[in-house]
Amino acid sequence: MNALLSVSDKTGIVEFAQALHALGIKLISTGGTAKLLAEKGLPVTEVAELTGFPEMLDGRVKTLHPKVHGGLLARRDVPEHMAALKEHGIDTIDLLVVNLYPFESTVAKPGCTLEDAIENIDIGGPAMVRSAAKNWKDVGVLTDASQYEGALAELKAGGKLSDKTKFSLSVAAFNRISQYDGAISDYLSSITFEDGNNTPARQLFPAQTNSQFIKLQDLRYGENPHQQAAFYRDLHPAPGSLVTAQQLQGKELSYNNIADADAAWECVKSFDANQDGAACVILKHANPCGVAVGADPLEAYSKAFQTDPTSAFGGIIAFNSTLDERAALQVSKQFVEVLMAPDFTPEALAVFKTKVNVRILKISLPAGGASDWDNGRNAMDIKRIGSGVLMQTSDNHQLTLADLKVVTKKQPTPEQLQDLMFAWTIAKFVKSNAIVFCKGGMTMGVGAGQMSRLDSARIASIKAQHASLSLIGTAVASDAFFPFRDGLDVVVDAGATCVIQPGGSMRDQEVIDAADERGVAMVFSGVRHFRH
Repeated sequence: MNALLSVSDKTGIVEFAQALHALGIKLISTGGTAKLLAEKGLPVTEVAELTGFPEMLDGRVKTLHPKVHGGLLARRDVPEHMAALKEHGIDTIDLLVVNLYPFESTVAKPGCTLEDAIENIDIGGPAMVRSAAKNWKDVGVLTDASQYEGALAELKAGGKLSDKTKFSLSVAAFNRISQYDGAISDYLSSITFEDGNNTPARQLFPAQTNSQFIKLQDLRYGENPHQQAAFYRDLHPAPGSLVTAQQLQGKELSYNNIADADAAWECVKSFDANQDGAACVILKHANPCGVAVGADPLEAYSKAFQTDPTSAFGGIIAFNSTLDERAALQVSKQFVEVLMAPDFTPEALAVFKTKVNVRILKISLPAGGASDWDNGRNAMDIKRIGSGVLMQTSDNHQLTLADLKVVTKKQPTPEQLQDLMFAWTIAKFVKSNAIVFCKGGMTMGVGAGQMSRLDSARIASIKAQHASLSLIGTAVASDAFFPFRDGLDVVVDAGATCVIQPGGSMRDQEVIDAADERGVAMVFSGVRHFRH
């Protein structure tokens, strides 16, 4: 049995080669890999010796030879193939171990040049992988160090790899080639040459995009029972994102559970537990129905629940800090579909042991803690349309107090500014048109998804009435500008004393004059947060 080893990432390759040698498998290798194995005392045949042709062009040509590809592609069950190998003195290659030049990590470096990228495009490696993967019945192909242990266990147990394993490895190999070629296409498609010179520039949106997703699970159904669905993750998921969650208990997540859980998680990530305090988001049908911060998870939950107890029934609940027993006991009194937090105390988990249907997700913090959560946000948003997609940079804008422009005679107080910033953070996660009343670190009324901003304002105040919450002295956020003064009048009539909105309307002055007339403070953020 012959094995060809040619790896860029040499993690675990020495130990794997030693184990192969101990099983009597002949080792063939290229350049740096062959040198490393020889230094470790392993008998290894260099590819140049196998082919009778030296590596050339700085290693660009070394394995593109019939003695390599013939050995990989020959079908052992076809007499003519085996006769051709014998006639030309070609040995079969039964195991191929290849990982590719680090193209993806190279182009991810800020200072990467086009020349650096081109030199890290592997040619011979993908060609060998394709040959071996095509001939999967006769050749096992390993493209990642994580596969070594399993393959070695089978070789030790039975002297060969099973057809099931070889086919699985073949699929993984073709997937890897697809990912690799997609990354090359994405990068090169983003390169343009400026008019009048030969200086390449990289564009934000490539001429062709090749998204890669890995299936995590099939789902029972989609948004509705007559629709089929599956759950996929990015090829390289960001730490602290929903797809990295560990489900600790509960029923299988549904399509709607996942969509809503992601919306709740992204919203609660906006609050850093160390700076803002414990935060809780209760979400229903893609919209936050209650959000609050508090001294601990119990206070945050209690305040969030007050916003809209009716809508909170059967909702998704997310915390930005470890859930303890006190908060868990309170949450357990309501019907909840999904409960999420960076961690849970053993006592908190014990509270939900009898509620076996509650889906509990633990989403570990990034290595840098909650302050690194922003690094886990999607860089791009993609929306499917008929026979195409819309692609945009994600709405990751972070507003600061310095960005605010006070446009009214009345100046907001420090407490009002704090409420305005809180309301603005929530409005970003509410479907447009969005109106959000807040006070004291909690939502007091949320109006979402209406065709008229005026209706959203009315609904938000009605929600507060149903929850027996007074809107007197509240701050209001509007995700886009007020096109007329009527929307402002509705929120002021409800009790708001300060307003944050983007500004930018032809009638801004009319709305500003109305705010001055009503004696409320208003600030412009300069950005809007449409969420469709």
